[in-house]
Amino acid sequence: MYPPELVAPMKEELTSVGFKDLITPDQVDEAITAQGTTFVVINSVCGCAAANARPAAKIAITNDKKPDRIATVFAGVDGEAVAQARKYTLPYPPSSPSMALFKDGKLVHFIERHHIEGRPAEMIAENLTEAFNEYC
Repeated sequence: MYPPELVAPMKEELTSVGFKDLITPDQVDEAITAQGTTFVVINSVCGCAAANARPAAKIAITNDKKPDRIATVFAGVDGEAVAQARKYTLPYPPSSPSMALFKDGKLVHFIERHHIEGRPAEMIAENLTEAFNEYC
């Protein structure tokens, strides 16, 4: 587990632009199973989360069509919430960072860590906005 003071700025990077910080399994269930669309970022302390994933998520939510809800869980911090979120992303293996788009509780788009590492935030955001345009 990472110390809360270490990850606070990393969480705030998303919560400051409207992402809801999901810290319990019940919050995860409520967000993902709600009617409509939910975008969840499984956040991380790694460099690719800082350089690629969080910036991409922030760019993507400026799209005209966007999910009804945007949320985040933090790997290595909110373990039970992350484990619950990962149940919804099966059959994909656990990876962080990663990004998932759900529609009416069903996974419709997923970006794994290996699609984040080494790719510019703009390219990842473009992938996300295409999914938002299709499902939102």
